[in-house]
Amino acid sequence: MSGRRVRAITRRLLQGFRRDRRTVALLFVAPIVILGLLGYLMRGSSNLPNVGIASQDSGPLGALVASSLKSSSHIHAVDINASDGDAKLKDGSIVAYILFPADFTRQAQSGSVAPDVHLEGSQPGEDSPVLQALQESMISLASQVAGRSVNFQPRVHHLYGGRNYDTLDYFGAAFVGLVVFFLVFVITIVSFLNERSQGTLERLMASPLRRGEIVLGYMLGFTVLALIQSAEVLVFALAVLKIHNQGNVLLIFGMEALMAIAAVNLGIFLSMFARSEFQAVQFIPLVVVPQVLLSGIIFPVSIEPTALQWLSDILPLTYAVNGMRDIMVKGADLTSSGLQLDAAVVAGFCILLIVAGTATLRRRLA
Repeated sequence: MSGRRVRAITRRLLQGFRRDRRTVALLFVAPIVILGLLGYLMRGSSNLPNVGIASQDSGPLGALVASSLKSSSHIHAVDINASDGDAKLKDGSIVAYILFPADFTRQAQSGSVAPDVHLEGSQPGEDSPVLQALQESMISLASQVAGRSVNFQPRVHHLYGGRNYDTLDYFGAAFVGLVVFFLVFVITIVSFLNERSQGTLERLMASPLRRGEIVLGYMLGFTVLALIQSAEVLVFALAVLKIHNQGNVLLIFGMEALMAIAAVNLGIFLSMFARSEFQAVQFIPLVVVPQVLLSGIIFPVSIEPTALQWLSDILPLTYAVNGMRDIMVKGADLTSSGLQLDAAVVAGFCILLIVAGTATLRRRLA
């Protein structure tokens, strides 16, 4: 074995990477950006979940517990009317509300309290701070009831989800669409690049086909495959994994279809900026990963730092994920204004990508 030849091969490879600025950026810039974004998401947020306090107790112990909750470091507590509680849960202004009955002081003095805790329930990660803050307030209450231990048994009610709603149900509603979006994007960008590199597009241009027919044919071909994959993923998620679903299956498929169409046209558009499969795959950490982190799939948008919330609000995947969860977790239908907004934004993004992809493809074929 010749060390000189080995060094020559190594040097040639490194020189090739040095000339490929996109690869160098992927190797050294993308990890810093992704890890920095992840760190800012996990440590940069100071937002606390909003919790309503609905006290019907005129006694001193109810006021004591309410005051303890308002000073808690786990939640941001505000006074509300009990009659407004469910409405505020539905519009997202609070994640939970705690109802203290009129005889709460008498219950505490007798040694047993059972406040009603109403949870929005669609995001399990927001339930724990509420129950923890309530538990700590009960400790403060016990110190005020001399000579008697207080038995604390809250009655927990869920607006959405329920007791059997688990982590798979929470993430599954988002991942049903994300799996389709990610795989369709990768397949489209690589396949379309191969069509160009193998000369297939040039041969089609030499045929009697018009450019518009070529563009539409490619888009429809990839879209048909994407829709078949969408149906397969949906059936597996609901029939095999038994992911929680309260909505219409056709609506779920419709949102999946929009995500698939967006992924197809995003892949076609970005393939124009890649000269090899390696460069095409480089778009994954640059385009897909930031959206996964910011769109509410892993971390709820409501607890992100304010600056990142603004960024999340312009990402199409944020609206797609929110729409999927509204349908599957909350049972939303087409009369829901929130779902209408989510679907309209994703559809608008699809149209924008179709126009951009078509224009770019036409220039490339010209």
